[in-house]
Amino acid sequence: MLRRWCIPLAGLALVIGSVAATAPAVAAGHAPRAPVAGHLVRPTIHLIRPTGPRPMISHGFPHIAATSFNWSGFAATGRKFQSVSAHWTEPTAHCNGTGRKFSSFWVGIDGANSSTVEQTGTEVDCHGSTPKYFAWYEMFPAFPVNFSNRVRPGDHFKARVTHTGGSEYTLVISDKTRHWFHIIHKSLRGARNSSAEVIAEAPSTGGGRVLPLADFGTVHFSGAMANGSAIGRSRPFRIVMINNSGRRKDAVSPLSHGENFSATWKHST
Repeated sequence: MLRRWCIPLAGLALVIGSVAATAPAVAAGHAPRAPVAGHLVRPTIHLIRPTGPRPMISHGFPHIAATSFNWSGFAATGRKFQSVSAHWTEPTAHCNGTGRKFSSFWVGIDGANSSTVEQTGTEVDCHGSTPKYFAWYEMFPAFPVNFSNRVRPGDHFKARVTHTGGSEYTLVISDKTRHWFHIIHKSLRGARNSSAEVIAEAPSTGGGRVLPLADFGTVHFSGAMANGSAIGRSRPFRIVMINNSGRRKDAVSPLSHGENFSATWKHST
């Protein structure tokens, strides 16, 4: 697998730094796989051509406020965030047999306006005509750690990231369908806790090239919470992925009841 980075764009790039993470403490039914060189990573967002003041509110919920090469979904800023959580159903990948394509779905703290991301989620990648499903956690910019547990389309996930004080975080992910879970205790110095997000993501290479987005159909997020309340109460902004020409790679629905939305694949590149 490839290492993930965002593409810098002069004038609008958000700062991406380097902060070392300590070794994880894990409580779960299975030990995580150790990271290896060349793994994908899930970096901070890179916002491109914001379409208006953030956030733009209509009937209490935001319209599109930003586009990005690597993220789509909702991100809240403007305060300190101690927790973020959401549910989602692992989507079914439509792999057409040509090349490799990638996609991931996660909750996290930081990354919208800071240089770290504390996050956990799932992935579905296409290796030719074969989909690969798995779950992971990551304390970016450290390498991710993949879990060995089986993940299949239709599995119902719940994930939560909590700042427990100082440089300490607890990351929890559970597959409610297959009855496994992981509780990860990690330290990360220098994290700002300045944003909370629920995201579908496309990967990039270490050289800065965005990789094709796997056709995941539609992923539905529900119960998106920040600091224990519906994320809509934190005035989040909506993010849509685009390519270098400005074509949308997915569509992101408005928030429903302040905590539910979907992302629908449109183009790989």
